[in-house]
Amino acid sequence: MSSTTSAGQYVEFGIGAENYAIPISEVHEIIRMQGITEIPSGPPYVKGIFNLRGRIVPVIGLRRLFGLPEEEPDKATRIVVLNHADEYVGIVVDRVNQVVAIGDVQSPPDRIGGLSGALFAGIGITSSGLVGILKLDEVLLRD
Repeated sequence: MSSTTSAGQYVEFGIGAENYAIPISEVHEIIRMQGITEIPSGPPYVKGIFNLRGRIVPVIGLRRLFGLPEEEPDKATRIVVLNHADEYVGIVVDRVNQVVAIGDVQSPPDRIGGLSGALFAGIGITSSGLVGILKLDEVLLRD
């Protein structure tokens, strides 16, 4: 296997029992769960929109995208606001764990559990175990 993603700083977060990461350079801010206005007839993984200091931000529910059952938000639930392709997009995560330096990133397999490997830029090896590094173009720009 070869490296496909550069080593660097990542924000590690959890969805269910699994941990994932995104490059810290893509993170605009991390906020507590907000009221989200649903949008009718949108894709099922789009939870809706919210107002971030006068800017309307679409929100993606990673639980829905990953085919996991919805859970009520709790004290640990966060919206990670990403600045990707010059637009803000929020992703709802169960918890934000930490900022980690990942030096060893391997190519993802074709399938990871029930998820397509296309959702992942790589698999990072950290001191706490393996972390799936999300490929934001695949996660945020789905049809």
